[in-house]
Amino acid sequence: MILGLRTVIYRVGDLERAKAWYREVFATAPYFDEPFYVGFNIGGYELGLDPDLTVGPPGPGGSVAYWGVEAITSAFERFVGLGAAVVSPIKEVGGGIRVASVADPFGNIIGLIENPHFKLPVD
Repeated sequence: MILGLRTVIYRVGDLERAKAWYREVFATAPYFDEPFYVGFNIGGYELGLDPDLTVGPPGPGGSVAYWGVEAITSAFERFVGLGAAVVSPIKEVGGGIRVASVADPFGNIIGLIENPHFKLPVD
């Protein structure tokens, strides 16, 4: 069910400035660039920039690691059924990509992502 680590999203207060900085530091252009989210493919993993500060602050504690899943609905229901609390319900974020997040019984946030466009390279 879990495909492996896929995405880390950082919350940023200034999306244009953050996009420019990450573009320069990783020497790559974003593969997804919208006013609500910018995504970079870094070594087969996604680094995302999220300007929506209503769901969490930037800085320490302001990032979420997302685990790739093939079917987010069943994965989400499994986590919740085993005692995880809903942090953010399943939502479409564009391009057929769906995300959700839950908190484990210890308070750690776990992101789930179903992204049909993002595959790890095959060795």
